Amino acid sequence: MSGTAQRDGAREITSPEHWSRALAEQLPPAFDPGGYQRILVVAAHPDDETLGVGGALRVAHRAGVAITLVVATDGEAAYPGLGPEQRRELAGVRRAELHSALRRGGLGDVPVHWLGLPDSALAEHTGELTERLTGLLADADAYLAPWTGDPHPDHRAAGRAAAAAAPPTAYGWGYPIWMWPWMRPEDPSVSWDRAHLLRLDAADLAAKQAARSCFVSQVSRAPSGAEPVLSPEMLAHSDRAAELVFREPRQGSAPLGRFATLYAAGADPWRDRSWYERRKRAVLTASLPRERYRHGFEPGCGTGALTLELAPRCERLDSTEPVPEAARRARRATAGLPGVRIAETALPAGVPDGQIDLAVFSEVLYYLDDDTVHDTLETIVRALEPGGDLVLAHWRGWPAEAPRDEATTAALVRARPELVDLVEHVDEDFVVRVLRRR
Repeated sequence: MSGTAQRDGAREITSPEHWSRALAEQLPPAFDPGGYQRILVVAAHPDDETLGVGGALRVAHRAGVAITLVVATDGEAAYPGLGPEQRRELAGVRRAELHSALRRGGLGDVPVHWLGLPDSALAEHTGELTERLTGLLADADAYLAPWTGDPHPDHRAAGRAAAAAAPPTAYGWGYPIWMWPWMRPEDPSVSWDRAHLLRLDAADLAAKQAARSCFVSQVSRAPSGAEPVLSPEMLAHSDRAAELVFREPRQGSAPLGRFATLYAAGADPWRDRSWYERRKRAVLTASLPRERYRHGFEPGCGTGALTLELAPRCERLDSTEPVPEAARRARRATAGLPGVRIAETALPAGVPDGQIDLAVFSEVLYYLDDDTVHDTLETIVRALEPGGDLVLAHWRGWPAEAPRDEATTAALVRARPELVDLVEHVDEDFVVRVLRRR
């Protein structure tokens, strides 16, 4: 067993110590659940939220975050072999246990929505679950749901439904439950690159343990005498003074309607005159290896702030912008500049015909899904002449609307064998990279 796992029936159980060592080695960045205004918490069964993120909910609640809990099933199928009447009784018991747990955990004022979907069959009801979550998530700026990679099928279904139902402005976080005992940290499906860790103080851990003790039906033997669902080995994992969550990426590109809304709401949605934007543009233009370029391409130009600074460096500059209002402002800002043309189109379209020697992607690619990024790179690499430069500039954070962060996006580009790294500027808030076409 090597001290890292033990047997639970036919299943090998990974020890808490093995995971604790992995957490110390991986050092996930901190998770701050108190930084949101409204969080929707989704649980497949009563007790998921307590086991997975009971401490995080206390931290958020203490910070004044409005929390709503949605429980997809009543957990009535926790023990096989129960008849219909026994299942109904267990469902009632588990509802009562959850409300007791919320009170013990200091979350008694958190509203609970019970959806009553069938336990152990959420995968067959994903459409209905997604539909019912959509309205509840409409004004949330974040959600916590079971991790989409968790070994339990109900947990995966609940996580996927939440991701599908969430508005583009909501940050998605998945919390694991059965990952801890049933998986190992070295499993390639454990998304360490998206992991964040919340460390719990003694009071929050004690409150979580007190809330957990309210689920008597899950820590006691089954009516048949079978072992409890939450064995001591499983509970040992939730005694750790830390909770792990995984950022759940959007599955598609950020919707254009989101950006159209931003431009309609304000004249300067990206705060082009802010120090962040001015410094990023200055670093980007200073990082260009050549003083002059023959033909540049700048997709997603917004209102043209960077276009104005690239134009003097290019004999010809083709820029694109898919949002009509932004394109109109960009044309007005660059009117009279020789060689500048702004087309109203979205990637992967809009790449100029013929060869270019400069392509600048400023805060664009991480908003696009993998297929669109792949198609864009295929087109750009063909258009970029040998010795031409490709520039990436991205915020180091991860926008809610984006399928991935800066680092993962840069890895997609750097994987192209036709491109070689030339410049990397890592700032506190952004990264500028220049790659050259071989």
